[in-house]
Amino acid sequence: MARYILFHKPYGVLSQFTPEDGAKSLAEYNLPSGIYAAGRLDKDSEGLLLLTDDGPLIERLLNPKSDKQKTYWVLVERVPTEESLERMRKGLKIEDYTTRPADVSIIDPQPEVPPRDPPVRFRKTIQDIWIEVKIVEGKNRQIRKMTAAIGHPTLRLIRKKIGGLELGNLQPGEWKEISREDITP
Repeated sequence: MARYILFHKPYGVLSQFTPEDGAKSLAEYNLPSGIYAAGRLDKDSEGLLLLTDDGPLIERLLNPKSDKQKTYWVLVERVPTEESLERMRKGLKIEDYTTRPADVSIIDPQPEVPPRDPPVRFRKTIQDIWIEVKIVEGKNRQIRKMTAAIGHPTLRLIRKKIGGLELGNLQPGEWKEISREDITP
């Protein structure tokens, strides 16, 4: 019987069970054995990670043709202008590719999020702001590259949703088991 786990990956944790370069791994969170991440979040990112032992589902979810929308809350440096956000909405040239259009907005009111260890640096003279970014791609560090390209570096990134799956009230390091029916193909 396949297992499906929603996990709130904390900052500084690899999306794998084998530690590397002194970084924490999923092995430290008492997760069921034999499951693997269906997709990745880099070590510096936090939030929703789906883990399963259902190989065919992982392949379907990771296939670029799946167009599975992912929603992120992104703390960026300084308040972006509407023109900057529009550039992200239309797609940006990053390295050797152009991103697909993204759904981007400033979160209003600003969200309450669990504290991060270590905390994001705070500067009295610069206002940082949370934006919501929805994309269907998932290239390496794509959101970070997109916000940098518009002049608003990412300070913190939390994945809130993958398709219909939501992080909900899971706190960093917590996980819960869900059923196959909770996951849209």
